[in-house]
Amino acid sequence: MSPLDENDIRLIAALRRDGRASISDLAGMLKLARATVRSRIERLVASGEIAGFSVLTRADVTAAPVRGLTLICIEGRGTERIISQLQGLPAVQAVHSTNGRWDLIIELATDTLQQLDDTLVRIRKLDGITSSETNLILSSRRPSTRR
Repeated sequence: MSPLDENDIRLIAALRRDGRASISDLAGMLKLARATVRSRIERLVASGEIAGFSVLTRADVTAAPVRGLTLICIEGRGTERIISQLQGLPAVQAVHSTNGRWDLIIELATDTLQQLDDTLVRIRKLDGITSSETNLILSSRRPSTRR
């Protein structure tokens, strides 16, 4: 695919703000013809530049008030076993493998700090975890949400 031009970038940004915007609304916002907007969207989808459209539900945006990221180091080859154990914990929202000093990044969400602390104690007790570091998430900004 050819590189994105300024109009492609502006169109993608507008769709991130409101993926349900009509072709007419997008055309007016971007000062482009409706046929141009439609063909650009079709081209961006066909090329894979736009991989899809999604819906955010109330549950997606009403996160547990206490959220954190835990980075862990794993001894030896126990990564798959530990991932399986982590995915069984209710507070674990996602587990990401990574490179560098840490082996995994765990997204956590709980209703209270005590629940988060209890979860961290359970994680630290898993056989094969050699070290961890947790950071609380104070706020999040997502480019694809409409506010």
